[in-house]
Amino acid sequence: MENRVIERDFGDLAVNMGPQHPSTHGVFRLKLYLQGERINKVESFLGYLHRGVEKLSEKLDYDQLPPVLERDDYLSPTSNSLGFCNAVEKICDIKVSRKASYIRVLVAELQRISSHLVALGTYGLDLGGALGGGASLFLYCFREREKILDIMEDLTGTRFHTNMNQIGGVRYDVTTESINKIKKLSKDLRPVLQDFANMVSKDEIFMKRTKDIGIISKALAEESGGSGPIARGSGINFDVRKNKPYECYSEFNFDIPLGVKGDAYDRTIVRMEENIQSLNIVDQITDGIPPGDLNSRKPLKSSKLTKPPKGSSYFSIESPRGELGFFIVSDGTSIPYRMKIRAPSFSNLSIVDKLLPGTFIADSVVILGSLDPVFGDVDR
Repeated sequence: MENRVIERDFGDLAVNMGPQHPSTHGVFRLKLYLQGERINKVESFLGYLHRGVEKLSEKLDYDQLPPVLERDDYLSPTSNSLGFCNAVEKICDIKVSRKASYIRVLVAELQRISSHLVALGTYGLDLGGALGGGASLFLYCFREREKILDIMEDLTGTRFHTNMNQIGGVRYDVTTESINKIKKLSKDLRPVLQDFANMVSKDEIFMKRTKDIGIISKALAEESGGSGPIARGSGINFDVRKNKPYECYSEFNFDIPLGVKGDAYDRTIVRMEENIQSLNIVDQITDGIPPGDLNSRKPLKSSKLTKPPKGSSYFSIESPRGELGFFIVSDGTSIPYRMKIRAPSFSNLSIVDKLLPGTFIADSVVILGSLDPVFGDVDR
């Protein structure tokens, strides 16, 4: 009788990707069910970081929270405090001066560029060799980001967590010398950012790794609550700065870049084009910050003096990752009764379970990196 080796189907092979994998930031676990190298099913696990900041907010006064919240989306700290301060100002009916609003937007847009540079640089590492070698792109992006951090240090004394925003206005003024430095930075950054955009859009290896990979349809983005570059990469023309203008964004001219297919390539291109638009906003601000007070409130002798009336308030802003919202419930005391954060990274990451099945292991890193999640924003 002829002896034959019969290959049997033993079912899917379960492989844990993370939390130690670099692309999962050390705090996210994907359980991949594989048939060969093809992914048939995905289970995602959160909670390896879990900062508990929403519960912490029930123990701190309103004026103590902005610097704490800046640690959530730690690649764009100012966005967190900006959304929270606006939510408190809404329930307290506090008006912010145009000067303070201009300074808030200036810092927010500079940090948007900084965040997108980290997204592109680390994406090069995730792809492992695209764009002339992963480490090369990473170092190029971080070199330009350092220049933005130098400006942050000049404005606030700190390079990263600026603590610029406070309820009623801003903490620091912008000097003429700082304005001149920002103008020079903008002039120097513009051709470099354009080079990065051209580099990404025309690199054959990058296009082969990202085009038609991780396609998010408009319907999927909408039903999962996707926002920011994730939604705009799929052609959804929604940006809180345009659709629900806050601060002084309605005074500035800027465009909203959109993708077509909604694949990993489109999402990356949208971020690169957004950098140019953020520079346009920065240029308009530095051309003339209006005079006025830094804060519309008198100096407080105690943080316990801020006591919003009973009620609730929701306010959202456009962070580099999408719609970042704060829902606050006040019981009339100086401490929030409840606070819920609508974190864009959390909603965007929920799409992973639907995107990965049918792709390959190598594609999983491409797709996850294209979502640009920040896990302080997820496990808040």
